[in-house]
Amino acid sequence: MALVGFHPVLEALRAGRPMERVLIARGSGGPRVQELVDLCRSAAIPVRFEPRSSLDRQAGGAVHQGVVALGSSHRYAELDEVAGGARLLVLLDGVEDPHNLGAVIRTANAAGAGAVVIPERRAAGLNETVAKAAAGALEHLPVARVANVNRALESLKQRGFWIYGLDERGEHRYDTIEYATPSAIVLGGEGKGLHEQVRRHCDFLVRIPLAGQIPSLNVSVAAGVVLFEWKRRHSEAK
Repeated sequence: MALVGFHPVLEALRAGRPMERVLIARGSGGPRVQELVDLCRSAAIPVRFEPRSSLDRQAGGAVHQGVVALGSSHRYAELDEVAGGARLLVLLDGVEDPHNLGAVIRTANAAGAGAVVIPERRAAGLNETVAKAAAGALEHLPVARVANVNRALESLKQRGFWIYGLDERGEHRYDTIEYATPSAIVLGGEGKGLHEQVRRHCDFLVRIPLAGQIPSLNVSVAAGVVLFEWKRRHSEAK
C-alpha cells in the first residue's frame, strides 16, 4: 500500500511502522523534509528522491505533497483485542466514503476512543485515502473489522458495553442522555443511517437536534458532536 502525504508518512515513521522505502519529490527541502529523512535513517528505511511524476504514479492520483511511503498495508485488529479495557468504542454501520472513514478515525482518536470498528462488507476499508484523511491518527488508533455488526454489538453487550445509536429519529437528545461506561457509539452510513437490525441492538437511540432545513449531518461531523460530548462528560467526572 502507498501511504501518501507528509503528515501520514511522518506519523507512520514515528509509530515505527515497517516500510519498504520512502519517496520524496526532487527539489524538496527544508526542516520538515529533513525530519523525514532523519527518521528514515534511524529506522534503516531507504529514501529516494525521484521526479514528481514518479510520485504521482505511485500515489494513484491522490494529493501526496511530495512524499510517498511504500510498505505493508495496515493490519486490522480483532474485536476482542480492542474491547478489553476500552471505555469508548466507535462502530460504523456501512460508511462507504473513505474520506468520511478517515475523518471519523481522526475524530475518534482525538475524543479518546479505544478503537473504531467497521464491517467487512459494503463499507470502506483502510487504504491510502483513509490514511490521508485521518492525518496520522490511523497510526495510533486501532481499527477492527467484523463480519457482522449485529453480532459485534451482541458481543460488546456481553462485555458490559452500553450501546448508543445515533439516529435522527432517536428518542433521546445527545446532550441530555447519561453515557454509561463502557460505551459503544454506533453511526450509520451516508444517506441511509442505521440499518433496522442495528437500531434494535442499541440500548438507546440518540439524536442531534438541528435548527436548519437539512435533516441530517455528515457522519464525520455527527461523530465529532457526539464523541466530544461523551469526552466532556467523562472529563468532568474525573
